[in-house]
Amino acid sequence: MAVTKEHVLAALEGVESPRGVPLPTTGTLSEVVAGDGKVFFSITVDAADVKGWEPVRKRAEEIVRALPGVRSALVALTAERKAGAPSARPPPQSARPAPPRGAPRGESIQGVPGVDAIIAVASGKGGVGKSTTAVNLALGLSALGLKVGILDADIYGPSLPKLLAITERPQTIGGTRLKPITRYGLTVMSIGFLIDEETPMIWRGPMVISALTQMLREVEWGTLDVMVVDMPPGTGDAQLTMAQQVPLRGAVIVSTPQDLALIDARRGVSMFKRVNVPVLGVVENMSYFLCPHCGTRSDIFGHGGARHEAERLGVPFLGEIPLHMAIREKSDAGLPVVATEPDGPHAQIYRDIAGKVREQLRGASAGRAAPKIVIEA
Repeated sequence: MAVTKEHVLAALEGVESPRGVPLPTTGTLSEVVAGDGKVFFSITVDAADVKGWEPVRKRAEEIVRALPGVRSALVALTAERKAGAPSARPPPQSARPAPPRGAPRGESIQGVPGVDAIIAVASGKGGVGKSTTAVNLALGLSALGLKVGILDADIYGPSLPKLLAITERPQTIGGTRLKPITRYGLTVMSIGFLIDEETPMIWRGPMVISALTQMLREVEWGTLDVMVVDMPPGTGDAQLTMAQQVPLRGAVIVSTPQDLALIDARRGVSMFKRVNVPVLGVVENMSYFLCPHCGTRSDIFGHGGARHEAERLGVPFLGEIPLHMAIREKSDAGLPVVATEPDGPHAQIYRDIAGKVREQLRGASAGRAAPKIVIEA
């Protein structure tokens, strides 16, 4: 039997709040996402009441997991300060703790079993072609002979189902772990495989982190040389937590050439440096427009800004990707150019970028104090 939102809410009537009120009538529930045996929702309470609500969250998750047709459930407890409530007085500057930093590479951060290297593809803002770049970079690394997986960590706007034309749902292994989907030789997982395309993800930060953790730890990734993580745009809580909780070998920053995008790219580079994640390089996407009819080149968004910014920040520049109809059309059709037009000029650009990333990974591996992981083609 397929579980529905109505089934979940009916079951939650048997879960009482700390005040003895049925959970669905407390006004604390987020939108319930249910489909294909997966259930996700959060409970949002005042920060002062979190301790008393944790047993409620645990009971709600147990009740939902026991429903017929449910294979896994994720219930997050999130907290917020009431409007107008006083906040604690900030400590003196000298007494404030240092800004959070990532643990040293290879120390205290749990890796993903079977995965040698995890890299993030990130951008300071949306709309710069980060996901298209991530997919073709992953395919470029695969073309170099590496075993590659890709995780869609953009919870609010998952793109991999569209970019790889994946419509099927992942299967489960033993009722507890998800089996990723394979496409073009890549091992693929996305929250978009578990929800309908038009379902809004009305989730707070802790819910997002819980979902990302599940996709990292409860997916049967197998043996991979590289996992490419398509990060959410920006430099917020999700990005910072991923950088601190996942042993990222490095990050690739995607930007367009114009000044507005470069400002946000700087923030991305600064964030990763702050949490001790090496920046493998910067990619300039939509670098120029090449007319498919006459071959005339136009620098619509300017040109060379990302290269100059990379030089200024002291990080590698990985390459320029043009704004071209073929890349856009292939991406929209779920036919990425590196896989479907491997002999074309655009596929070569992505493969060149992938080759530079592989060299950066070798250097990052050689410089680690922890046991070395050497990636060979």
